[in-house]
Amino acid sequence: MFFSKLASPKKLNAKGIMGMNQRNINYIGKYNNRNKYPLVDNKLKTKMIAEKYGANVPELIGVIESQSQVKNIHNMVENEGGFVIKPSQGSGGKGILVITSHNNGSYVKPSGQIISLKDVERHITNTLAGLFSLGGKNDVAMIEKIISFDDTFNNYSYEGVPDVRVIIFQGYPVMAMVRLSTAESDGKANLHQGAIGVGIDIATGKAVKGVQFNTPVLTHPDTNQILNQLSIPNWNELLYIASSAWEMTGLGYLGADMVLDKERGPMVLELNARPGLAIQIANGAGLLPRLRFIEHKGYDFEHKSIKERVAWSQEHFRHN
Repeated sequence: MFFSKLASPKKLNAKGIMGMNQRNINYIGKYNNRNKYPLVDNKLKTKMIAEKYGANVPELIGVIESQSQVKNIHNMVENEGGFVIKPSQGSGGKGILVITSHNNGSYVKPSGQIISLKDVERHITNTLAGLFSLGGKNDVAMIEKIISFDDTFNNYSYEGVPDVRVIIFQGYPVMAMVRLSTAESDGKANLHQGAIGVGIDIATGKAVKGVQFNTPVLTHPDTNQILNQLSIPNWNELLYIASSAWEMTGLGYLGADMVLDKERGPMVLELNARPGLAIQIANGAGLLPRLRFIEHKGYDFEHKSIKERVAWSQEHFRHN
């Protein structure tokens, strides 16, 4: 019960826990130029810039931009086993529809629920209307190939793809966690909806601790898998790609959301200019000491290569 015992602001500050105002003013406001936001708030732009820098991304099947194109969805996915529909400007996992298989107009969700072609078309219509998007603005629907996640995550996630979030500051990875879906989260890797957050040691890629609804958990509630046995494969490669998000976007403080595909390895799922703070709970540690450590290193420190930055973080941010 790491944080439940730290009720007062004074004690939280002593542990280096960063609050919302500190994040917004001292890091997002100070290090993130607002004119860079469109690169990460629009997933299509993020995908294009990530590919430009040589990072793997989920394969795009197509884009539906207008109501007149909605009925094209059947032809677009006709030869696909599974696919994902997501709003280009969505946030917090809203509006993501995952289909694992389909046949003769019946579409199967990860839970086994079958929906009709009309249901799929209605979802796309809602996406175009901005129902799931930042600020409710009109949007476009991205259709992507489904990710076949790495076997390492078998039994660690329930009916959904686990993702790894890495907080990047000035190009350095400072803290990481993996988000594991549950039945309660409806197969989504969203902590507010009941997914599990597992802190990951930057140095080794191994689990630190798990939490669900801010309460420590030792096993996955649906599979009974012991969480602290989790070790992320291709960890250094994943950190390298996540850290390169600094070069991709020019944002000083951001969250890089990664997935591990069975065939293609680590890939960029999306980038976030306003990453949440729950990662501190999952790691049982505050962000501020790590951020300030990097800030105090000065100008020359910024110009290391990506590989050198990853190695430096692994040396200095090892979990005790």
